[in-house]
Amino acid sequence: MRRVLVPLLALALALAGCGGGDEGSDSPPDSTVTQQPVLGQRGDEKPQGPPLGFPVLATKNTTRVAGADPVADAAAAARAVYPARTPESRPDAVLLVDRKDWQSAISAAQLIGLRAPILFSDGDGLPPATEQALKDLAPTGARKLGRAQVVRIGSAPAPDGLRSTQVRGSSPAALARAIDVLAARATGKRTDTVVIAPSDSPELAMPTAGWAAKAGQPVLWASRDTLPPETREALRAHRRPRIYVLGPPESIDDDVVTELRKLGATKRIGTADPVTNAIFFARYADGRFGWNVVDPGHGLVFASARRTGDAAAGAALSASGTYGPLLLLTEPGALPQPVQDYLLDIQPGYDQDPVRGVYNHGWLRGDEAAISADVQSRIDALLEIQPVDTGGE
Repeated sequence: MRRVLVPLLALALALAGCGGGDEGSDSPPDSTVTQQPVLGQRGDEKPQGPPLGFPVLATKNTTRVAGADPVADAAAAARAVYPARTPESRPDAVLLVDRKDWQSAISAAQLIGLRAPILFSDGDGLPPATEQALKDLAPTGARKLGRAQVVRIGSAPAPDGLRSTQVRGSSPAALARAIDVLAARATGKRTDTVVIAPSDSPELAMPTAGWAAKAGQPVLWASRDTLPPETREALRAHRRPRIYVLGPPESIDDDVVTELRKLGATKRIGTADPVTNAIFFARYADGRFGWNVVDPGHGLVFASARRTGDAAAGAALSASGTYGPLLLLTEPGALPQPVQDYLLDIQPGYDQDPVRGVYNHGWLRGDEAAISADVQSRIDALLEIQPVDTGGE
């Protein structure tokens, strides 16, 4: 087998998310790691592994970011959004968050719209996937962030050779407030809408990351029975914003919602089940707030509810290209019935020429330990544009 040229190998690494974190992986120890595609393979050579990455890395209606953990997925998603092969395809900055701080990673997604994808540190070090991504991305420096190339969230370390700025806070609620302050300085305004997510229910909070990245709105935190003072102060700075509480009373109780109503018009949305909660959020619309994905022609993102870090790791995919909400799966080998029903409801159709139709596309986060190839094939079929029987008209 002849050697693959370095640029082609780099593309495979970007999509497959190789070289993730060493320890503390979100995947179980015996999880299956997706084989890498053999690029540059000739038709007269015996295939070695999935031919050119199909169907695991891509099908006609899906693309997979196939990391074995969120560290690798973040690195791969950042390079999918910012190929960094030309000056204009490099990001302005990178957001660096500790992999264990899932709340701050979700809140940091508010800054992704400043052309700044998320990467993960590991304590005071950088995993190999993150180091390589920083080198490959070569952020140019964000003018709105004081020319910083790296925004360090909380305790994330300062990478050598890059200009960095730090967002400080003693808790996820404090860091969320500080992130919101930085966003306001960078954009010159406060948003009129805020999302409150449950700090003790990661699987319910996951869908907010993609929305924060797309809308630039803050994700602030509340526990089941407590509204942190930092969240309260952040809301006051927004001067009576519209507040959307994601999750049922079991995750943020009614007394907390009563407190929130003193700070702005407040609505509770969502459900107690992670799968249906994500679908509810994908469908939801209230004026300018919400994805409102109730018809064909959209991007969608799929991830495992067991891998909380993937919410922020791939949030940049929801804020560029085929903008789309996050949908969740609870088991790698099964597509939940509510997700199947939702995809059927928004499946594209055509009556004469499919070229004139609209299309759905799905981004999958994680290797086959997160979402199996069989489930990917099912998702592909449900995203496919279909002929519509018009009754002979």
